[in-house]
Amino acid sequence: MKKVWTVLFTLLLPCLLLGGEEAFLLSPSKQIYDRSGVPMRGFLSENNTYYLPVPLGEISPWLIAATLAAEDKRFFSHPGVDVKAILRAAWQNASGGEIVSGASTITQQLARALEPRPRTLWGKAKEAYNALALERKLTKEEILEDYFNLLELGNLTQGVEAASRFYFNVPAAELSLSQAAFLAGLIKSPTYYNPLKHFSRALKRRDWVLKRMLENEFIDQEMYQMALAEKLELKSASRPFDAPHFTRFLYPLLPKDAKDVYSTLDRDLQLYAEQLVKNYISHLQEENVTNAAVVVVDNATGGILAYVGSADFYNEKTNGQVDGARALRQPGSALKPFVYGLAFESGLLTPASLLSDEDTFFEGGFRPRNYDENYHGFVSARSALACSYNIPAVKAAEKTGATDLLALLRRAGLTSLEKPADFYGLGLALGNGEVRLLDLTNAYAALARGGIYKPLLVARDPVIQLPGRETRVFSEQTAYLVTDILADNNARAPAFGLNSPLSVPFALAAKTGTSKDYKDNFTMAYTPRWTIGVWVGNFDATPMQKISGVTGAGPIMHDLAVYLERKYPSTPFSVPEGVQRALVCTQSGLLAGERCTHTKEEVFDKRHLPAVCDGTHTAAPQALKILSPEPGDVYKIDPSVPLASQAAKFTALCPEAKCTWKLDGKKRPSVGCEDWWTLTPGKHHLSVSCAGQTDEVYFEVLP
Repeated sequence: MKKVWTVLFTLLLPCLLLGGEEAFLLSPSKQIYDRSGVPMRGFLSENNTYYLPVPLGEISPWLIAATLAAEDKRFFSHPGVDVKAILRAAWQNASGGEIVSGASTITQQLARALEPRPRTLWGKAKEAYNALALERKLTKEEILEDYFNLLELGNLTQGVEAASRFYFNVPAAELSLSQAAFLAGLIKSPTYYNPLKHFSRALKRRDWVLKRMLENEFIDQEMYQMALAEKLELKSASRPFDAPHFTRFLYPLLPKDAKDVYSTLDRDLQLYAEQLVKNYISHLQEENVTNAAVVVVDNATGGILAYVGSADFYNEKTNGQVDGARALRQPGSALKPFVYGLAFESGLLTPASLLSDEDTFFEGGFRPRNYDENYHGFVSARSALACSYNIPAVKAAEKTGATDLLALLRRAGLTSLEKPADFYGLGLALGNGEVRLLDLTNAYAALARGGIYKPLLVARDPVIQLPGRETRVFSEQTAYLVTDILADNNARAPAFGLNSPLSVPFALAAKTGTSKDYKDNFTMAYTPRWTIGVWVGNFDATPMQKISGVTGAGPIMHDLAVYLERKYPSTPFSVPEGVQRALVCTQSGLLAGERCTHTKEEVFDKRHLPAVCDGTHTAAPQALKILSPEPGDVYKIDPSVPLASQAAKFTALCPEAKCTWKLDGKKRPSVGCEDWWTLTPGKHHLSVSCAGQTDEVYFEVLP
């Protein structure tokens, strides 16, 4: 024994003269919470553990006392190596013929954690050497702080803070005497005493630690009995894994020293959106639809309230871990509001301006077709945008030019449009470039803010914004004109019907978009308070089976909007100064004059009021219009009157005397501007065609 000690002393003596290395601490694990402080996800440290370092002052005194009693009662009196403990351990091991007792001090255990070595004689000698070096460089309090933060206590927990939260759902500062003794008991062997597998073992070890505390007079008999009697329960044995795409997106943006991160996400909204997406996609599988993504933005702050990257993160078959919120996709008609907004801003068009919707060849042989495969004659900019007609949108882009349109879209945050304007051409108006749902949603939020683009906010503590700077994209007046059209359910009824998913019982501006070959569809919507973006499609780029924005993404947007309106009630869109409502001549798109017989109210930017129509010069031939029934009319069958005597009169204002009527897709026998039809219960679609123009209405007959 004397020989062994002589060897150890010879090896350790240099430590009394030489300094040791500074203690090295890991970067903390990132714990991400929602906007209300609800845990959402924790990330492992570089040591693949949950590691939450805290100052010594934030560790329960009971835990410090329990650890000293169990591991190193002479910690404050030895220089890093406890000679008495070494002699005792050596005697016990020699007497038993095997290792039955260790002698590592807390400082030695810390040295081992910093530089793991084999538990051989020479390994123990180096460990002791490092321990003495640590004692020369650090105070006892600093050693304890590092020790408690580097302890591995099982189930990927490193440090007493992570263990305390995991096993008892309380911070280390709030541990009771019994809980503290329980954690201190795990230090000896976190695997053998693993509470999740061997709770009774861990409980017996707790009792032993309490006994040691009593014997060393750290507690009295009354405290001892009370701690023994306390019933311990594991209260937080699971770790949340919410919003996987969002938290994975946020993680690289976090500061290295960040520990608790409060994101902008609303967990309840997030879980609702995830389930909503999963439910709807499960019903669209027969149409070859496998995925969807959702982004919800708080307009005031730019904070992301919900972020769903796919229908099922865990579904490998449908590439569920791909992030649809950031994937590049063609937005289709979802870019049209920016086309018309640019034309309104520059005074090239007003919402009343008439555009010819007819078969047209544009520069380079570009020949767009409308979604419904029809032409609609002269239509107002309001009708063209609301009904999402393609040909008028390209004509509006032709007025502004692709170069200016591309510059506007980039200012609105669509930075993925990296090619030059010549690459996209006028097809940019129909969404032939690729954008991210995340960016597109924020571009629509700029419309909701009255034309102001703001970088997205992903965390509020610490504050983390995505790249970009606040800038004005449109004037307040232009943003309102676009919003007023997108919120006009009657204006879009000819294309979508009065009861489409875009229709809700509160002020909501909405727009759909479907890419070529049905590979992607979008529905975007906003109120003054929040903005929603929804994408539906397949990550492998296979086309869906005739699923458009209104049938694919639209229902998801609708239900999400209704939920949001209950949780975050909004207000009607406010009318900014400089906006004026006035009567216009429907045949010219100009302000109505005394000789105009067909007028309607329209909204204008006062800076760009059109001229007054004199009744003789029109911007278009007489517009075809169904006068009766009006859009949304409801008829009621009277049971007291014979059904054969109950008929509705169809009347149209026609450029010529001859026209063609269709009801629910079937041609009517009449060729005049009037037709009578016997009432039939149900919802009906009526159209009339004349001189290359078409008008249509939706109405309903109640039984």
